[in-house]
Amino acid sequence: MKQHAVNSSNPTNFRFELARWSIFAILILTYILVYFHRMAPGVVSEFLMADFGISGARLGSLAAIYFAVYAVMQIPSGVIADTLGTRTSIIFGNLVAGTGSIVFGLAPGFEMALAGRFLVGLGVSVVFISIMKNNAVWFHEKVFGIMSGLTLFFGNLGAVLAAGPLSQVLTVFQWRTVFTGIGGLSLCLALAGFLVVRNKPQDMGFDPPNTYADHFEIHNSHWVTNLKSVAMTLRVWPGFWVQLGMIGSSYSFMGLWGIRYMQDVHLMNRAGAANLITAQLLSFALGALFWGWISDRIGKRKPFLVSAAAAYLLSWLMLMYLPWTPGITGYIIFIFMGFAASGFVITFAAAKEIVHPHLSGMGVSVVNTGCFIGTALAQPLVGYIADLTWDGTMAAGVRIYSAADYQNGFIAMVLFSILALAAAFRVRETYCRNSFKE
Repeated sequence: MKQHAVNSSNPTNFRFELARWSIFAILILTYILVYFHRMAPGVVSEFLMADFGISGARLGSLAAIYFAVYAVMQIPSGVIADTLGTRTSIIFGNLVAGTGSIVFGLAPGFEMALAGRFLVGLGVSVVFISIMKNNAVWFHEKVFGIMSGLTLFFGNLGAVLAAGPLSQVLTVFQWRTVFTGIGGLSLCLALAGFLVVRNKPQDMGFDPPNTYADHFEIHNSHWVTNLKSVAMTLRVWPGFWVQLGMIGSSYSFMGLWGIRYMQDVHLMNRAGAANLITAQLLSFALGALFWGWISDRIGKRKPFLVSAAAAYLLSWLMLMYLPWTPGITGYIIFIFMGFAASGFVITFAAAKEIVHPHLSGMGVSVVNTGCFIGTALAQPLVGYIADLTWDGTMAAGVRIYSAADYQNGFIAMVLFSILALAAAFRVRETYCRNSFKE
């Protein structure tokens, strides 16, 4: 494996560093908006329920349509990243997501809002896989774990913005104004992607940071053949189930039901509830950096993934059965839950190290599909279960659920967590190197 030395006094190396970090910056700014859209419904949920006159199940569907289309698009996203490249994905992804956000912000009714969220999910669905592909071709493979953690860290800043800060912004601006403004920003990033982003170092006259031995060379197979070879690699699939269980339940809570739960059960105001979710999201972001770094540093994947999945299951049991309050004990549980859930980042590195190096986009996309199928299932499921036992209490046109209603819904989250832990034990140890031919 050849790694090119970086010497800041060398003009070529300086231009290479400037190019790859400029590209990374454009991609990360886009990814911040991906997470904003992912988590914002939890903060504006009461406005959505009131403006559109919808139940918990329909609110869950409005949030989940983003994840459903995202899940459907993960395999195509991997194909696009490996064939057309990052540049095409980012340009068109921002154009579609920006349009969708504007439609959502201007929607006169539930159906139009649903269409807007669909377009947002469609547009942002290509972003993460494109960043992972970019990280694989612009950075050395030995730092892929920490680059994955860094990517998720910055992305989660968007989720943080969609919690406490968004709650404060809503005291000044209407939720519709916020989403139309975010849509305009996405359109600007589409232009920046056209001007700055390039698919690989060779497109700008640079040598690639990774070179592979002959047995890693790939023939000019059709993308369908390549996708089939990835999908038929059974060792990839445990990561899919880890993400479905762990992140499906985590995103469902952080992105929709967590704030509603604290408002209904613990009688917190929106700002106070959003602060707890903000702490959880910050822990999730920092945890992604930690898990990626420690996995790369020690040279192992599986022990850390299993530990994170076990801790995440424990966090749900603590949330449901310990006598905590929204004060210090609440912050401890929420921070612990966010930190444990972020260990899922290891599944990306493990997937990339199992498939052919030139098919990393497809490999990552397969496991990433689990995350969004899980969330698309979990968000409406919690609302549906809560609706079944709801006693009819309402306030300002919004359904109020009891502690028992949420407790019933959260049992599903525990089952999701158990699935993730079981799958983590099935993930193959790669020792932080590509084991495609092993």
